[in-house]
Amino acid sequence: MLVWLAIIGVWSIDRIFKVLVQTNFILGESLKVIPKVFHLTYVLNPGAAFGLMAGQTWIFVVTAVLVVGGVIYGQFRIPHKERVTRLAIGMIGGGALGNLYDRLVIGRVVDYLDFQIWPYVFNFADSMIVIGVGLLMLAIYREEKNQGESATDVLD
Repeated sequence: MLVWLAIIGVWSIDRIFKVLVQTNFILGESLKVIPKVFHLTYVLNPGAAFGLMAGQTWIFVVTAVLVVGGVIYGQFRIPHKERVTRLAIGMIGGGALGNLYDRLVIGRVVDYLDFQIWPYVFNFADSMIVIGVGLLMLAIYREEKNQGESATDVLD
């Protein structure tokens, strides 16, 4: 259930933010929230992260479908007690679904989070994918560490 809640939650929040930006901003418009630190800037990204591979929409659509499929498969395979792992894959799935929706409906991804110390504009879905991957890496690290300690206990 946690995976589905995360997917639906991330996708819903992402859609709300994107609709708000699209209805209240003109393409290219920027609003200074914290001058020289954080702006809201409406851009349409035709590529992947950092605008890489612009115009290769089919690659991103296939990748997103595979990721969402993997998340759905994983949610049936990952034990319920592994809550961090389940939350992480839900965040990744919701983020992938959010950007997939944009690619299928608009042909490009709506980006709006513009931290002035970072040269690229991104969105909530991107953030959830990155945070989800970080949580997944943490969960894997913790599991491997626990297995290593268990193996040491057996040898002692």
